[in-house]
Amino acid sequence: MAHFSLPSVAVLLPGTGSDADFASRAFHGPLTSIGVEVVAVDPAPGRLVEGYLDALDDAHARHGRLVVGGVSIGAAVAVQWALHGPDRAAAVLAAMPAWTGDPSEAPAAAGARYTADRLRGDGLDRTIAAMRATSPAWLADELTRSWTAQWPHLPESMEQAAAHHSPTLGQLTGLTTPVAIAAAVDDPLHPIEVARDWDRALPCSAVETVRLDEIGADPSVLGRACLTALDRLPVRAG
Repeated sequence: MAHFSLPSVAVLLPGTGSDADFASRAFHGPLTSIGVEVVAVDPAPGRLVEGYLDALDDAHARHGRLVVGGVSIGAAVAVQWALHGPDRAAAVLAAMPAWTGDPSEAPAAAGARYTADRLRGDGLDRTIAAMRATSPAWLADELTRSWTAQWPHLPESMEQAAAHHSPTLGQLTGLTTPVAIAAAVDDPLHPIEVARDWDRALPCSAVETVRLDEIGADPSVLGRACLTALDRLPVRAG
């Protein structure tokens, strides 16, 4: 596994409404097993995207070249950061990308806007109860924990995520950094087609697929899938 020569530190960014706890469980085991320290970033209240970019800048200033990545919008922000300075990132681990470019028609963005509206109108407890009634038990437990921790700033963070323009396909064609993509084949909020579009546009990338129930049983399948995809790439990140 992982024939790439990777830097010693990886910075991982959570998805919308998620937190560093989940990102750490998704990536810590697979990366530490190959000698890479994982720094998982918690969302900054009221500064979701800006906070992620600041965390990446700060880590780069301390450690130099990084492995960067994340889940959903975290993956998009990691790619965005790598695009603005490809020498800073040795590899990008992109789990479950949610959309490309304009978020207006993306299911995940629509879901974030809806949830923000419900949180503002119904409050945290009622919104969590409604979410738990329609979600798999593992996901409901994850979101109950992270939503509660991020309250009362959660609606603003969700609105910021839903408004974020992910890199376009044209921008992705200019990223020479290796990108390893993990995608769920059965997740309507993070369509497999988005991952495949990214893979076709990126000059150096590979996709490995998982299923949602596998993530629920063990979030580290996302990190392992990214490393499996990275190991298939012909170009070394040195």
